[in-house]
Amino acid sequence: MRIHLAAANCGTLTVMTRTIVTLLALLPLHAAEFPLTSLDRLDIPAGTAAVTTYKGKSALKLTDKNAGPNESLALLKGVQFHDGTIDVELSGAPAKNADPTARGFIGIAFRIQPEPNHAEMIYIRPSNGRAADQLQRNHSTQYVSAPDWTWQRLRQETPGLYESYVDLQPGEWTRMRIVVKGKDASLYIDGAEQPCLVVHNMKLGDVSGGVALWSGPGTEAYFRNLNITPAQ
Repeated sequence: MRIHLAAANCGTLTVMTRTIVTLLALLPLHAAEFPLTSLDRLDIPAGTAAVTTYKGKSALKLTDKNAGPNESLALLKGVQFHDGTIDVELSGAPAKNADPTARGFIGIAFRIQPEPNHAEMIYIRPSNGRAADQLQRNHSTQYVSAPDWTWQRLRQETPGLYESYVDLQPGEWTRMRIVVKGKDASLYIDGAEQPCLVVHNMKLGDVSGGVALWSGPGTEAYFRNLNITPAQ
């Protein structure tokens, strides 16, 4: 199958993920911890993954092996997510030899549907967080809904509604929390009490689906300590 996940400034790209059909024959989710110290609970349909140490911490490294115009995806095995909280530590930065438009795109895809290849996603652009240009700073966070609602379409039709500013630094560990309830989602960064991005009426509606780690084109991405807590 295909999931089309939209990366900032780089167009809509296709990720071949036929294994999702199998992975989404899932059990209901209870609270789940993924320390990401091995690849045992992951399927990597796009990009390359390896367990490594980054800035003194054990982490999963996820990259497009050519630092080219491709996305990378690591699917969590046996996870079906509806409402609840997704917590993860992550670090994204433009890879060596990446296109100048690379921003260190990194985030989480959730409620992934095996058919017809849809997913919600929230990601960050770390290189935008401290840009000299204020408009670029305002594009530090992003919601998209694959494959129909790309960042380009959302920005054109509803400017500023599905992206926002938050202080970020490329290559530094960042704590991301995504809280999902019904058709709404909120993004919290580094333990902030208030969300930096609030999304109402997500495009897929009130559905359940899989969860994946995601990095965009030209990104050197690291993840650790992923925790998924379903709503009570």
